[in-house]
Amino acid sequence: MNVPAVDPGASLNARRRATELSDLSARGGRPVDVLVIGGGVTGAGVALDAAARGLTVVLAERHDLAFGTSRWSSKLVHGGLRYLATGDLSVARESAVERGILLERTAPHLVHPVPQLFPLHEGITRRAEAVIRAGCRAGDLLRRSAGTSAQLLPRSRRAGREETLQLAPGVRPDGLRGGVLLWEGRLTDDARLVVCLARTAARHGARILTRCAAEQITGRGAVLRDTLTGEQYGVDARTVVNAAGVWAGEVAPGIRLRPSRGSHLVLPASCFAGQRAVLTVPVPHTSNRFVMAIPAPDGRVYVGLTDRDAPGPVPDVPEPTPDEVDFLLDTVNGVVQRPVGRGELCGTFAGLRPLLDSPGRSADISRRHAVITASDGLVTVVGGKLTTYRRMAEDALDAALAAGGLDAAPCRTATLPLVGAAPRVTLARVAAPLRLVERYGVEAPAVLAEAAGDPALLEPLGGTPVTGAELLFAVRHEGALDASDLLDRRTRIGLDDADRDRVLPRAQELVGEHARVMREC
Repeated sequence: MNVPAVDPGASLNARRRATELSDLSARGGRPVDVLVIGGGVTGAGVALDAAARGLTVVLAERHDLAFGTSRWSSKLVHGGLRYLATGDLSVARESAVERGILLERTAPHLVHPVPQLFPLHEGITRRAEAVIRAGCRAGDLLRRSAGTSAQLLPRSRRAGREETLQLAPGVRPDGLRGGVLLWEGRLTDDARLVVCLARTAARHGARILTRCAAEQITGRGAVLRDTLTGEQYGVDARTVVNAAGVWAGEVAPGIRLRPSRGSHLVLPASCFAGQRAVLTVPVPHTSNRFVMAIPAPDGRVYVGLTDRDAPGPVPDVPEPTPDEVDFLLDTVNGVVQRPVGRGELCGTFAGLRPLLDSPGRSADISRRHAVITASDGLVTVVGGKLTTYRRMAEDALDAALAAGGLDAAPCRTATLPLVGAAPRVTLARVAAPLRLVERYGVEAPAVLAEAAGDPALLEPLGGTPVTGAELLFAVRHEGALDASDLLDRRTRIGLDDADRDRVLPRAQELVGEHARVMREC
């Protein structure tokens, strides 16, 4: 079988990183067009947009791709239903449009339709049910206005008691009269989306530099410090975009953020009897607040999320508080037949939303993104949400082009497939396990090919479904530089604390072996 080679232009690895850092020194003060600070979903989106328009681009990330908030989402691609309820119609419409772009054009290998179920127990009055149904019908209108096919995302409807229990077998049957069903998009993994964006940007010529801290930042450049070696590289730029997310205020001190923490629990799928839908549970004594149990790959369910103010210094890795864990468990246990206990947790995670400071509860602050241009030309983009990253990136780059007096071709990221993407009919024919196709798309056979000559690389690691071939592919083509990159961002093994401990030695071994080979080449 002929396995398509991975496009070398889209391969990120230690060797390419070293070469591109060396090239920065050799530029002799010649500026790049765009310097992007931050390697999350928005920063990677800006780098792709700029490179696809024919501009020279450097992206600097002081840690790893998707190190911050971008890897801590619910992994859902929302159509904006909750924003309809708060009256934020423009954000709702934008969300529906961007959801359709991801599902149908740019990332169908990563984003898939998923049913979302509101179970109707005795605590949900007929009036409350009517409100939920009305909201779902409004979501149908959004989907249609965004041009998303009903074959891909079917219209919402009432589900009977039997169907509700088929979709969510763990739901408490007593007092259940059925459910309300709608369809949304679900990411296989949010960190993989960021990696695909960065690799696609690299394929168009962007320099993607992780472990490079940007310092002495202005609207016309920065000093990049290689955190692995301590070497420094001056980068002049015609325009600079601050996409540092929750750390944006450190890059642009005039920006005042009010971080909001969204926390999740990681549980084995067995706790929910193998549910197939996103179980959506109203928070008691509130309106328009829900906790969701989201079926996830590799036998997991994520339960989230919270919306709490998170004042004080911004940690590299936020953590849920004990009361958030209790709140999530208590809420979801209100509708399941067998209550879930703390002892069943595989892990937890939390992300900080980079919201602009404003009065009121964090849950009430608009999720519309903001693009702010400083007096020196530095452009900062904050707010927004994962689903609308592409539009955020487009708006930020347009502002940066204006600030830098640059001309460029129009944005084309709405129709530009990411690395691995293909039409769904093509993805269905890829000769690889479905689990790999939903992570790597048409590159899945190339992942399998990493095991050529060493079948042991196809064996699952530490009781997880992840194989050594996936780790090796991440090192050779996805920019992973150490075991943490492999476990916590390229594969997400690290979301389960016990799994991470079991696989860590093998991950360290593979990184070490590859580093040795690189030195000998």
